[in-house]
Amino acid sequence: MIIVTGGAGFIGSNLIKGLNARGRADILVVDHLKQGHKFENLVDCEIADYWDRKQLLDHIDSGEDFPEMPDAVFHQGACTVTTEWDGRYMMETNFEYSKALLHFCLDREIPFLYASSAAVYGTGSIFREERQFEAPLNVYGYSKFLFDQYVRRMLPVANSQVVGLRYFNVYGPREAHKKRMASMAFHLRNQLLATGKVKLFSGSHGYGDGEQRRDFIHVDDTVAVNLWLLDHGDVCGIYNCGTGQSAAFNEVAHAVINCYGYGTIEYIAFPEDLLGCYQSLTEADLTALRDAGYDHPFLSVEEGIASYVEWLDAHAVG
Repeated sequence: MIIVTGGAGFIGSNLIKGLNARGRADILVVDHLKQGHKFENLVDCEIADYWDRKQLLDHIDSGEDFPEMPDAVFHQGACTVTTEWDGRYMMETNFEYSKALLHFCLDREIPFLYASSAAVYGTGSIFREERQFEAPLNVYGYSKFLFDQYVRRMLPVANSQVVGLRYFNVYGPREAHKKRMASMAFHLRNQLLATGKVKLFSGSHGYGDGEQRRDFIHVDDTVAVNLWLLDHGDVCGIYNCGTGQSAAFNEVAHAVINCYGYGTIEYIAFPEDLLGCYQSLTEADLTALRDAGYDHPFLSVEEGIASYVEWLDAHAVG
């Protein structure tokens, strides 16, 4: 059995599809379906059971084991709303819950692979998995940063695999439920179909109109990294999960426009409330991941967006 928390979410549901492709259907999905539309991400997935996230926490607190010990826990569940400022909720959801799962796995020597975030780096220009480059800008980033710090203290005494993946800007199928927090590619495609044009931020933080840069990674690539780690139980630590190459927002817009053969770009004023707390550049340093042995290539922005737009059109997602 494999446990996937956040299994009805974006990366979690894609990970389940990746496990299904390997012939694994003995999957316990853990999530919180207050936002019921997320069930759509699971309709074409093969799973063994579904638990609410509180049900899993209650089970852990009881001290009971599962009838069948999990082969691994993929902890993808979290509050990922970067504009959420309820710190108590964020820390309970992202920090305390993660600690409980970590200790459950450490005590039973179950591989534990969890979702961290590039948000831990803040406005820095060096994206390397080292403490001196980490300075989150919001409570979401802080919750991820603090758990990474906790894991670092646990790693020297861990007798089983523990891996954190710092996801950069992930895009791809099964993210529509995220609404406002869905990827730029998703929103630009919908804008183009609705109005014939796409909207980007005007210049800010030293960057020209639409020239802010992010490391955009297709969700299929994040799944590939997770599954590789499952196969390499000797790999432990915290690793960046991006392509290693940033792309300007303009490049993303043109990639979407090129998929349809029409469209223009409109630049809108940069929101004042984001000044000083916005990552205008992210670019994963992949040295540690490559040194760990992961040598697979990543999709380029052009390749990834073309594949994603084809999927969105085929599934009539709007």
